[in-house]
Amino acid sequence: MHHPVDGNAAAGPLAQFFGRDMTAAQGVCAQCGMNGPLAEATVYGPAPGTVLRCPNCDNVLMTLVEAPGRMMGTMPGLRLLETPVQEGR
Repeated sequence: MHHPVDGNAAAGPLAQFFGRDMTAAQGVCAQCGMNGPLAEATVYGPAPGTVLRCPNCDNVLMTLVEAPGRMMGTMPGLRLLETPVQEGR
């Protein structure tokens, strides 16, 4: 059995999916309303994918699955995902 780790363990899959570091992005749990950075999420994985859960209520916030030639993601438990826009973009 894999033991959960903090959201920083998902930095690679998140960057691959979003194209940049998302560990500091603020997420709001759709179940309990907790607001915090993805780095504080509880992470399970990596196989068959990466699952980010709310550290407060254990709700599934996001799943990321890599397949040959593509990456798929769902965000069923996020009410909001907010990240600052980088200047000059």
